[in-house]
Amino acid sequence: MKKIFVAGHRGMVGSAICRQLQKQADVEIITRTRDELDLCDQSAVHAFMKSEKPDEVIVISAHLDHIGI
Repeated sequence: MKKIFVAGHRGMVGSAICRQLQKQADVEIITRTRDELDLCDQSAVHAFMKSEKPDEVIVISAHLDHIGI
């Protein structure tokens, strides 16, 4: 089984990606909220990657309020 970490899973694009990945029987989706894992904290990210060992990482991040949406 392939483990995929999706950062940004709560947003519009990230949640759409997760829905598509959920359709695949051989995929385990790993998610963390910002409160659970601060991606700006290098040591926390390193510890997370070491413990979870994802095969793939998908990072979806956007602040749409900056462009007036």
